[in-house]
Amino acid sequence: MVAPSSLGLSVMVRAAQASFIVLPQTANPPASVYDYFCQRFDNIPADVWRERFNAGKVHWQDGQALALSTAYRPQQKVYYYREVAHEATPPYSESILYQDEQIVLANKPHFMALHPGGEVINQCLINRLRVRTDCKQLIAAHRLDRATAGIVLLVKQSEHRDAYHGLFRHGQITKEYQALARLTPELLAEHSAGKLSLPKRWTVKNRIDKGSPSFTMRIVEGEANSHSEIALVSVEGEIGRFELMPVTGKTHQLRLHMNSLGMPILNDNFYPVLQPKGSEDYEQPMKLLARRLAFTDPVTGRQLDISLPELSL
Repeated sequence: MVAPSSLGLSVMVRAAQASFIVLPQTANPPASVYDYFCQRFDNIPADVWRERFNAGKVHWQDGQALALSTAYRPQQKVYYYREVAHEATPPYSESILYQDEQIVLANKPHFMALHPGGEVINQCLINRLRVRTDCKQLIAAHRLDRATAGIVLLVKQSEHRDAYHGLFRHGQITKEYQALARLTPELLAEHSAGKLSLPKRWTVKNRIDKGSPSFTMRIVEGEANSHSEIALVSVEGEIGRFELMPVTGKTHQLRLHMNSLGMPILNDNFYPVLQPKGSEDYEQPMKLLARRLAFTDPVTGRQLDISLPELSL
């Protein structure tokens, strides 16, 4: 047999599980599902979608493959498989901290994506844990940045997802983070003079909106839509150890709030200055850890309180 690469064909890494979208109801629908995919996923060339449709890689919920001419049907689910030319293996592995018939509490390492996206399809936390637990329905109940390590709550059964999402939606879960950051000159001077009383606390409330580029966020004028409680609990040289409790859950909230205090989190590649893509150092992860989750399980009634060791300098 001749290897595909010797024939000049690209060998793609394909997602182990299909993704899906629901075709939206629109006043001016495209003629075909293929046309919609070309519009909706315009970062993927049209000839790539043409190949995928012709190869039967896009289908309805019942498994029937879609042709290039298949008519657009609003409100119908369409399934497809993410593909990338190469997918890197994360430098660190996840661990399972707790598991029962309803949930998984996992420790996500730095540099591992939570969900599929971009060049990551199978090597994200969710898909790796779906394989480990043999639970194809497993889904995360909340978000955690790729650069942030720590505890993630994942739900096994689809009928109970909303109950666990509700813990975060209604503030019925304790979330504690830990961060390391270089102290401001003023705080260092207070500490050196023996005048810094610990813990030192801040309440940070401001408005967070999309930044530029769009995968970043920024603080803008307007009514506050974010709230964090931050405490400096110890000092080691010029580095402060902080405990952070996000009251709201905006993207990059803790990173922005620490930066707004003049103390960006150590090794943050986004704030205060966005670093070039590919510049991250696996030996120098961002010093932000989702360290503790405590809650009453809304399905079983169990009291759960899981925490991780402190960040190392």
